[in-house]
Amino acid sequence: MAIPDYSLTDKVAVVTGGSRGIGRSIALGFAEAGADVVIVSRTQADLETVLKELESKGRRGLAVPANVTVKAEVDNVVAKTLEVFNTIDILVNNAAMNIMRPLVDLREDGWDKVMNVCLKGYFLFSQAVAPVMMEKRKGNIINIASTGAAKAAVGLGAYGIAKAGVVMLTQLLAVELAQYNIRVNAIGPSLVRTKFSEPMWSNPDILKGLEATIPLGRIAEPEDIMSVALFLASDASCYVTGQTLYVDGGTLA
Repeated sequence: MAIPDYSLTDKVAVVTGGSRGIGRSIALGFAEAGADVVIVSRTQADLETVLKELESKGRRGLAVPANVTVKAEVDNVVAKTLEVFNTIDILVNNAAMNIMRPLVDLREDGWDKVMNVCLKGYFLFSQAVAPVMMEKRKGNIINIASTGAAKAAVGLGAYGIAKAGVVMLTQLLAVELAQYNIRVNAIGPSLVRTKFSEPMWSNPDILKGLEATIPLGRIAEPEDIMSVALFLASDASCYVTGQTLYVDGGTLA
């Protein structure tokens, strides 16, 4: 019986939202596993910091600033990646934002911003990368969803709806692209200790209350998500596609 292979040696991965939090952890984890990594976010300075970390692991990196909601900028990321690395093996759609408002109080432009980053950006990047993978008849797309896709959370209305869309986007792409040996899966984290969610975990009293709702008794760390992304990106998950793996410490259970 063969032991599953988690190596990403000589693979090329693109990670959006790669300058911090979950995206940074995934980018560094992939580099540790042998991949060359392209990181994408809107802030060049933040990207350069992570780029140095990637290169310190002995892998090649590329930092490309881009707004994931603008097709021309997404296409530019793909073009620059192909110019440097000639291929794309793995795409991780991770960029996200949220506006903490009840839906009835959320302005139209707020709704649009959340939907554009958390759903449209995933569609644009997947659409831009898919032809590269289709041509070589192999590839891997990983979308970062959320437990908010499966359970309503006050203040996370637009975010949860967008992430529910990500789950269906994952399923549809998995079915459409399976004939090209391209696997598409999603990861659904619960609360993760990142800058993005800091308002929810930085208050000790709020954190204690949140942890009381989690069977494993703690919120997630970025590395908890990275390890699942590594599984999905590697050949260890070669028969897994169209799935959303909830990494939530048992919260949805």
